[in-house]
Amino acid sequence: MTEQGFRDALSVELDRILGFWLERMPDYANGGFLGAIDWQDRPQPESDKGAVLNARILWTFSAAYRLRPSDSLKEQAQRAYQYLHRYFLDPVYGGVYWSLDYTGQPKETKKQVYALAFALYACAEYYAAFGDVAALGDAVGLWRTLDENCRDTERGGYYEAFTRDWAPIEDQRLSDKDANEKKTMNTHLHIAEAYACLYKVAPHKELRDHLMDLLQTIDRYFIDETTGHLRLFFNEEWVEKKDVISYGHDIEAAWLLLDCAEEMGDDALIKRYQRHCVRMADATCEGLDVDGGLWYEYDPADNRLIAEKHWWPQAELWLGFHKAWELTQKSDYLDIIYRNWTFTQSTLFDYQNGEWRWGVYADGSPIEKDKAGFWKCPYHNGRACIELLRRL
Repeated sequence: MTEQGFRDALSVELDRILGFWLERMPDYANGGFLGAIDWQDRPQPESDKGAVLNARILWTFSAAYRLRPSDSLKEQAQRAYQYLHRYFLDPVYGGVYWSLDYTGQPKETKKQVYALAFALYACAEYYAAFGDVAALGDAVGLWRTLDENCRDTERGGYYEAFTRDWAPIEDQRLSDKDANEKKTMNTHLHIAEAYACLYKVAPHKELRDHLMDLLQTIDRYFIDETTGHLRLFFNEEWVEKKDVISYGHDIEAAWLLLDCAEEMGDDALIKRYQRHCVRMADATCEGLDVDGGLWYEYDPADNRLIAEKHWWPQAELWLGFHKAWELTQKSDYLDIIYRNWTFTQSTLFDYQNGEWRWGVYADGSPIEKDKAGFWKCPYHNGRACIELLRRL
């Protein structure tokens, strides 16, 4: 595959992804967007609506509009922002509700910091696309809420979750598969992403200080210099809870954290994250299958591969290995991208119904999970297309 051929293919795929979300997901009966479409492409109009999904829809439409403006993207980005602003933002205690029922009433009111980060990220991108000062106000307000309620000013980093009114909460897990710990890689990664996005449009000195501190904290605790993999879970005292290796997060962090460091313009930090990027890309190669697909996770405790190939790690692979190629000019990294593109195109693209399938098992059989839902969104694959089209 040539670079121009890859660029053309990405452009076509971005149109397919956006088309699915623009046509299939708006909830014209109850407002906002549907909570889910199942793996057989059946809409689920009474599914709960998640803050993360709605924020990711808002970010994607806004970012796509900045790349290739259109009335349809603008209309649905506005729909996404207005719904998030009206229904997900907590007018009493700040932050965002974790979920709503299908009519827009609060369902799970806990404050999951991961969801706050995505709401901030989305509002900042929406402001960048459309100049809506209300959205900028929401983004700054969410940053202040994170700073006031979630940041560990003594030991560094951010806590994972709280009750609606910011009291401690027993179950802090982002999902059932996660360890119940107070500080996690996944949340810190996406706070950094959100802060960098906000800093581009509102370069407050205090925000820069917070992001610099966060990147140094991630460098200190979450990146394993020896293996190149991420450490995932810690308690509040930064004692690690050993867990799996997440190949998708490794390669996502490789490029994303370097982008954040570059936004800060600090040479020493940039050089450090350049080293991390290449090291983490090389470590991710451990998870590549012979067909070019990227396995989901590996559990070193019992030497067990979670033999599934989910949709989102494939998309993150394109960006992570492209960044490694930019830094080194080693063609092997491009070869990995092109092999993975062939795997993903032949296995996960749903040419009949649009979007991507959730994933496949080792034998190639489909993972029967949502086509769109609480965690299945246009953010990873849409972002991979958007970012690579910008970079190419």
